[in-house]
Amino acid sequence: MQLYYAPNTISVAVAIALEESKLDYEPVHIDFASKEQLGSAYAQINPKGRVPALVVDGGILTETGALLEYVADAAPDAHLRPDDPILLARMREVMFYLASTMHVNHAHKLRGSRWASKTSSYKDMQAKVPQTMAASCTHVSQYGLRGPFVLGEETCLADFYLYTICTWLEGDGVSVADFPKIQKFMMAMEQRDSVRAVTAKGML
Repeated sequence: MQLYYAPNTISVAVAIALEESKLDYEPVHIDFASKEQLGSAYAQINPKGRVPALVVDGGILTETGALLEYVADAAPDAHLRPDDPILLARMREVMFYLASTMHVNHAHKLRGSRWASKTSSYKDMQAKVPQTMAASCTHVSQYGLRGPFVLGEETCLADFYLYTICTWLEGDGVSVADFPKIQKFMMAMEQRDSVRAVTAKGML
């Protein structure tokens, strides 16, 4: 497998899952500084011009949630996803919230052109980011973390997703120290071999 990623983007969540799964993969760095993601070569991989993209035997897969689920299916012995249908739904509830709300809140800081044509609107969106990201942290603290991790004592796919987004908080003007449950969660994740591995590879 090949994982197309850019450092400190949501693609890191998939890298963490792959490390947890013990599956072999080749990380392929996409240089956002030179806008490589928008070039014609990468368009053959992901015409959306975004990361992650995962090349597997059956083709090319995109979208973080889909890739995380694929890794769980490809490595069932790693137990990255619960068997209980209620716990599975709770895991996906958090993942869908992260994809639809928290990640979008963050994107308003640098990706204002997705929602507005006038550059004068971008500053207003950027100014709102600390507030909306803090509101997401409050929601995650109250409803997303049911223990040290999303489902309690054991990690799952949602934890890899959440951890990656939480690495953006300080840059978004949110102090992690204001959210003790998230701070403890991040500290616990940083002790995991998977997170240490992606950090050593320069992904974080």
